[in-house]
Amino acid sequence: MKSLRHYLTESVHTYRYTIKIVGDLDKNFLDMFTYNLNKFDPVKIEDPKTTPIQKNPYGFPEAEVNQSVTIIKAEFKYPATEPMIQQLAQQLGCNINNVRVMTTDYNDSINSENDKYANQDDSDKPLLDQETLPDNGKEASKDYANQYLDKIIPKEPSIDIQYDAKKTPTAVNKSKEGINTKSPMSSIKMPPRPATGARK
Repeated sequence: MKSLRHYLTESVHTYRYTIKIVGDLDKNFLDMFTYNLNKFDPVKIEDPKTTPIQKNPYGFPEAEVNQSVTIIKAEFKYPATEPMIQQLAQQLGCNINNVRVMTTDYNDSINSENDKYANQDDSDKPLLDQETLPDNGKEASKDYANQYLDKIIPKEPSIDIQYDAKKTPTAVNKSKEGINTKSPMSSIKMPPRPATGARK
């Protein structure tokens, strides 16, 4: 049977966050910043990891080009918001626009989406102008042409059957006989036009 302490431990809800800070950071800043995160009663704070220099760091549109990003993953017993963590960084002399906070689950989903497109062509050539096949579809056009369909679906031969019955004579349409084709409006005489002030 589980103890009361075990039930209480299982009922504790934790909050996992990924904190990203763009730019060069010294060890003193990271130590003080990690120390200040203790106000959220952390369960675990991973060691900071720094990415290689990126031309345009994702999630930081206002940052300068060619910057690295420091990533800190943390799990707290109390919820935190991005402005609260940005304020901690600002007190240590960091620009709040260089700090982003998101849930770890959301960050992992973004990374998985980016991995799907990592091996795609990054050229500036429009997608409609790119060749989808190495030979520009010449071999594929042969495979899907009518001659290929004729091979797998042979045409049924046409059958000309002679009938023994007599040919039905063409019927004469007598429905127009006796119909007056002259319009009744053609016999109406129009009254003279009224006089106007215009000169002839």
